[in-house]
Amino acid sequence: MSYKPEPTFTHGTPAQTGIILVNLGTPDAPTAPSVRTYLKEFLGDPRVVEIPKAVWWFILNGIILNVRPKKSAAKYASVWMNEGSPLRYYTEKQATQLRGFMRQRTKAPYIVEYAMRYGNPSIPSVLHKLKEQNCQRILIVPMYPQYAASTTATAYDIVFDELKQMRNTPALRTIKNYHDNPGYIKALANNINDYWSKNGRPEKLVMSFHGLPQFSLDKGDPYHCECHKTGRLLAQELGLKPEQYALSFQSRFGKAEWIKPYTTATLLELGKQKTKRVDVVCPGFVADCLETLEEIAMEGKEDFLNAGGGEYHYIPCLNDNDDWMHALTDLVMDNLQGWLVEPDAADLEKGKLRALELGANK
Repeated sequence: MSYKPEPTFTHGTPAQTGIILVNLGTPDAPTAPSVRTYLKEFLGDPRVVEIPKAVWWFILNGIILNVRPKKSAAKYASVWMNEGSPLRYYTEKQATQLRGFMRQRTKAPYIVEYAMRYGNPSIPSVLHKLKEQNCQRILIVPMYPQYAASTTATAYDIVFDELKQMRNTPALRTIKNYHDNPGYIKALANNINDYWSKNGRPEKLVMSFHGLPQFSLDKGDPYHCECHKTGRLLAQELGLKPEQYALSFQSRFGKAEWIKPYTTATLLELGKQKTKRVDVVCPGFVADCLETLEEIAMEGKEDFLNAGGGEYHYIPCLNDNDDWMHALTDLVMDNLQGWLVEPDAADLEKGKLRALELGANK
């Protein structure tokens, strides 16, 4: 096996710690060609679609990629911002905020970047960028509070695949989940209470999480259980009674059975019951994206109102909310214990001199 070339190294350069916030991904533009490129990578991941490769290749390339990009591009266009993709915009803001919040807590050298599992900036490109800046330790922070093989694990896959091509691999740490992290739960509750203080309270709060095929639960994926724990803890923090909230799963794809109850079915039923007001929040997303801004805020509203419901409110994701950024900083700092060390200039110089004496070129 041949390894990728190592970046040029100069003795006496302090080692840095890299932090990568990893989110799912987004097309580069709300156009059919760009969406097609994105979907080909996303839906071509065997962690995402667990169908025999030969069968799925025909379905994906012969049908889906010829039909879906145009429809999906129109949906992306409906939520696209002047700054670009909402998911990329908010994830970049979170990385920027994290840099500043960490600077208040440590003087050790570190670098915060963000990457997308599908699309740009890619995980391999960001890892290479950190290597060039002498990051000898890297923490991977998936922006998925609840672990799933099709989200968190597939991000790890790409990280590990890239490390296999390095001669000098950095030390690596990963965060698996934070679905029950007190700071995360508190930030969610504060975000919802802040919305309610400005807009009033609903008759029912719907907590909508991204869905997964039922077989993923049957085969041992903990995602379903972690979503329910998040929902239970959030309801407790908000002081809600069982009849005041519902938990559901959105974004069903294909004809297979997915974990239930479905968000669409839940909203239709609440509409038929003439519920006066429903608020929907998506605790599994820490940044607004197509699935929250179009599927929930737009399509969900249409379903509920057409079924006979009253008011419909979508509560935005945490995005760059201060409470969330404090919680994220705490989470990252907890997972960097022992790694954030302030460099000693004298020791670095001594090390450089010793290296030169032993024949190093620089």
